[in-house]
Amino acid sequence: MLKVLLVVICYLIGSIPFSYIFSKVLGGVDIRAKGTGNVGATNVLRTLGVKIAIAALLGDLLKGILATWLGLNFGGEIGAAICGTAVVVGHCWPVFLSFRGGKGVATSAGVLLVLMPQVIIILLLAFIIIIALTRYVSLGSIIGAALLPFILLFMAQPWPYFVMSFILAALVIFQHRGNIKRLRNGMEKKINEKSTNMEGRG
Repeated sequence: MLKVLLVVICYLIGSIPFSYIFSKVLGGVDIRAKGTGNVGATNVLRTLGVKIAIAALLGDLLKGILATWLGLNFGGEIGAAICGTAVVVGHCWPVFLSFRGGKGVATSAGVLLVLMPQVIIILLLAFIIIIALTRYVSLGSIIGAALLPFILLFMAQPWPYFVMSFILAALVIFQHRGNIKRLRNGMEKKINEKSTNMEGRG
């Protein structure tokens, strides 16, 4: 019963919509009505600028850190993997925003930071290189997610983390399906491009 309660708590932690909260409080806008409509730091960056985007990013990162720490301390490796998955699910489908959330990148990074900091360093380098070459944040996120399970496979991580990595990768890529479509059509905005009006959710 305690473990079930812990998973529910971690899902609720993930459901805290920091991008929405900071955009509303600090920027005076509903981020769901701006840009892509996505409740995530990238949309906040394009819409409201760096400062509010950093606040949103740190909030999402801390959600992953807290939930994974709880899982690790109360349930070991399996508990950490389950709670890490639950917090990302909460971020992507938050109960507080009618299950319309973000894409799970920063929250997943928080999970990995607790469990496998060496892996997050590798992914961060890949993310930065891809953005530097293409200027597409979404492409960096998608490729980073796709690489995650393979990195764990070669680094011989515990099996619960390996299973979790496949789930997190699938969640992040699925949440980027709109971006994938825009990338194919040459319509995806680059990191330095501003968002003004609704461009279609995704």
